[in-house]
Amino acid sequence: MRLDKFLKVSRIIKRRPVAKQIADQGRILINDKVAKSSSEVAVGDQLEIRFGNRTLVLKVNNLRDSTKKEDAAEMYTTISENYRQNDNFI
Repeated sequence: MRLDKFLKVSRIIKRRPVAKQIADQGRILINDKVAKSSSEVAVGDQLEIRFGNRTLVLKVNNLRDSTKKEDAAEMYTTISENYRQNDNFI
């Protein structure tokens, strides 16, 4: 399954064009390698997604073409979620 479609179907990112944009900016790693939106995702892969000041690391458990909202969380397991704080100098 394509990376951008996985992110949308799993509801990690709500819209596929946004998932494509983030991936094509080099902000997503699959198994520690920079991924494009067209990169293939497989069960067992580890994804690292950088959203501004937040980094989400997850493991792919399941691939589905479509899901209901309550089933989307079963597609992945969150390994870690880190927040980076900005140092503001006054």
